[in-house]
Amino acid sequence: MFNTLLKIKKRYLLPIVLSGFILVGSSFKEDFFEIAKQIEIFTNLFKTVNMNYVDETNPGEMMDKAIKSMLADLDPYTNYFNEADVVKFKINNTGEYTGIGAMITRKDGKIIIKEPYKDYPADKAGLKAGDEIFQIGDVNLKDYKEDASALMRGAKNAKVEIKFIRQGKTQTATIVLDEVEVKAVPFYGKVDEKTGYIVLTQFNKKASFETQAALLDLKSKGAERIILDLRGNPGGLLGEAVNICNLFVPKGEVIVTTKSKIEKHNQSYKTTREPVDLDIPLVVLVDGKSASASEIVSGALQDLDRAVVVGSRSFGKGLVQRPLDLTYGTQVKVTISRYYTPSGRCIQALDYSKKDAEGKAIKTDAKNFNAFKTRKGRTVYDGGGIQPDVELAETKLSAIAEALQKNDAIFNYATAYFYKNPNPGNTIPTISDTDFADFKAFLKKENFSFDTETEKQLKKTLEAAQNEKIDENIKAEYQNLMTALRKSEDIQLDKNKNEIKELLLDELIKRYQYKEGLYQYYIQNNSEVKKATELLANSNEYNKIIKK
Repeated sequence: MFNTLLKIKKRYLLPIVLSGFILVGSSFKEDFFEIAKQIEIFTNLFKTVNMNYVDETNPGEMMDKAIKSMLADLDPYTNYFNEADVVKFKINNTGEYTGIGAMITRKDGKIIIKEPYKDYPADKAGLKAGDEIFQIGDVNLKDYKEDASALMRGAKNAKVEIKFIRQGKTQTATIVLDEVEVKAVPFYGKVDEKTGYIVLTQFNKKASFETQAALLDLKSKGAERIILDLRGNPGGLLGEAVNICNLFVPKGEVIVTTKSKIEKHNQSYKTTREPVDLDIPLVVLVDGKSASASEIVSGALQDLDRAVVVGSRSFGKGLVQRPLDLTYGTQVKVTISRYYTPSGRCIQALDYSKKDAEGKAIKTDAKNFNAFKTRKGRTVYDGGGIQPDVELAETKLSAIAEALQKNDAIFNYATAYFYKNPNPGNTIPTISDTDFADFKAFLKKENFSFDTETEKQLKKTLEAAQNEKIDENIKAEYQNLMTALRKSEDIQLDKNKNEIKELLLDELIKRYQYKEGLYQYYIQNNSEVKKATELLANSNEYNKIIKK
C-alpha cells in the first residue's frame, strides 16, 4: 500500500516540481530560445537563397553585408570585422604597420592620397596629396570591390607598382614598403619660454608613453605650464586615457566608471602610478571632433579641477566598446557599457535606442541635461559632450565650412593651388582676398554641391516630380529656388570668409610643410592656442576658473 502511494506521489508531484523549475528558468532562457530560433531561420534562408538564386552568388560577401547591415541598426560603434578588417583594427590600436605611410580615402574607383607622411614610402616615391591611384600592380581599382589598401601592404622592402592621375596626367611610381609608425603625439614644442604645447591625435597603445616623454622633455626645457591639444582626436584605448590623466593626478584616483547590464563589465578605472606633476597649470583644447577617450581625459581633468578645458563642446560619445574574437580570424566590436566621469556624468549625446522618422538617433535636448558638481563645487553638465570652461566660437565650424570640408572643396582647391604656386620654401603661404575670390570661382567652375538639408530636399522634390512625370510643370520654379539658394550660399561664404581662409591656409601649409609645419604654425598663430597661452599666463584668471 505504501509503495503504491509513493508511486502516485512521484507520478503527480515530480511533474509539478519540474514545471516550477521550468517556469523559473524560462525567464532566463527566453532570449536564448528566441536567438536560437532566429539563427535557424536565417541559416535556412541563407542556404536556400545561395542554392536557388538564378545567378552565381558570393556567400562570403553576402554574409559580410548582412552582418554589417544588422549591426548598423544598433549604433555606429558596434561593428563586425572580417579577417582584413581585423588587420586594420590592430593597426589603429598599435600605431604600427608595414605599408606606404599615407592617409588615404577611396572614391569613384580610385584611392586618393589625402596626406603623405613625411619621409615614409609614399613621400619618398614622390606621391602628393590629391594624387588619384587607379591601378596597383595589375589590378585596376575601378572594378575591384575588395579593400584596395590591402594591395599596398606587405613585407618590408617589397615593391608596389602603381599608376595614378595628377592634374589630369597619368603617371607611374614604385613604392618600397617599410614599417610605418603612426605617432600618437606627432608634435610638441614650446609656445614661449614657460608654455609647452603637446598635440595628442589618437589613443593607441603608445599614447601615454609618448605624452609622458613630451611632458618630461618640455619640463626639462623650462616649461612651467602645459597645453594638451585634443582637437580632432577621435579616441581609442580607454586604459591609455586613464594613464594620461595619471600624469597629472595622484595614484588611486577614479578617472572613469563603466556601467553595463552585465555585471562583469561594471568597472571603475583608477590611476595606478605615481604622477609626473600634480601642480603644473594645464589647459586641454577640445572641439566637436574630440570624442571618446578624448572626452574621458578632458572630462576627468575638468571634474577633478585639475585642468581648464578650452574650445567648443566635444562630440559626445559616452559608449564603451570591446573587441570580441569570433571564428576564422574575425571579430565583433560590441558596445558593452556607458562610461561616467568622476562627477557621475555620462556625456553621450545621441540616444540610439530612439530614432526619428528618418531612422536617425535622437540627440539629447540641452533642456534635459543634468547638473553635476566638480570636486571643488563647479557645476558641469551631462548629455552632450564636454562643455568647455572657456568656450571659443572660432573652434566650432559653421555649417558652410563643414560642407566645404566634408565634400572636399577645400582639399581640391588646395591641390590646384599647390601646382599653380610651387616651391614657396619655408615661408608660410598666405590666402589673400584675391585667393578667396578665386576659391569661390573654383566652386562655381566645379559645380560644387554644398549638400545642405535645403538643397537635398529640393533635389528629392525634383526627383519625385520626374518619377511622377510632372517635372515640366515645376522645373522653372525649381531652378528659381536653386538660384536663390546659390545666392544664399554665396552670402554665407562671404559671411564666414575669415574662417574659410583659415581652413584653406591649414590645408596649404600641410601641402608645403607637412603636418609638422602646421603644428609649428599653430604655436604662434592659432587663435585657440593663443587663448590657452594667455589664460595660463594669467594665474588669477586660471585659478578663478578651477577655484584653486
